[in-house]
Amino acid sequence: MDDVRLEAAELRARTGAVLVGPVDLAIGHGERWALLGPNGSGKTSLLLLAGARRQPVRGSVTVLGERMGACDVRVLRRRIGHTSHRLADSVRGAMTVREVVLAGARGALESWLTEFTAEEAERAAAALERVGCGDLADRQIGSCSQGERARVMLARALVADPELLLLDEPCAGLDLPSRESLVRALDDPGLPTLVLATHHLEELPASTTHAALLREGRLLAAGPVADVLTDARLGECFGMPLEISRHGGRYSARAAS
Repeated sequence: MDDVRLEAAELRARTGAVLVGPVDLAIGHGERWALLGPNGSGKTSLLLLAGARRQPVRGSVTVLGERMGACDVRVLRRRIGHTSHRLADSVRGAMTVREVVLAGARGALESWLTEFTAEEAERAAAALERVGCGDLADRQIGSCSQGERARVMLARALVADPELLLLDEPCAGLDLPSRESLVRALDDPGLPTLVLATHHLEELPASTTHAALLREGRLLAAGPVADVLTDARLGECFGMPLEISRHGGRYSARAAS
């Protein structure tokens, strides 16, 4: 069974402008997808549909066996881990790293209104260790570097043991060491079905199995990563001639000479 299935799905802004679609896309259980495209191509909008954050105005969206419009999305969202710039920016800087991750266990932004169980505390500690941030637990999130914050937000997404993980440009703004630390964390074979949206091939973990290319809200290509991440297809997606290379399972791109 596919973990995400979009059938002629379309999302529009309040003005009526098409944000993404119509899109047909199936993401199978255990697959690891890269979602690539330039600014404004519809990556975030597609993740909102896949994460049960928005309802399609046309077509259908089925996530983890639940069809949008015929299920309780509040229950469904608890099965989905999600990170984004908007979520990271909404976290209060005075919270400790432990509190940020614990709040994720309840899908909340604040921890002070909730008493957490010992089991939840253990899960939070395990999630932080999993992303290499166990030693940051007592630090205020506002004092963490951007790279540390990115890994803490990944731990927050993982603490509830999600069945689907959606990452919206998780490496944006990171320096090289921070980016590589996060990419290593994303290569964890124990992660669930994953969709990672980015502008940059260099941010994709070697474990990426599939890719989808978006431009102006339309899906240009989708399928196994080796079939999609080619010079011609990525050149069409980004609107310029590109040369794609791969080393050790990792991709990179540069303008064609």
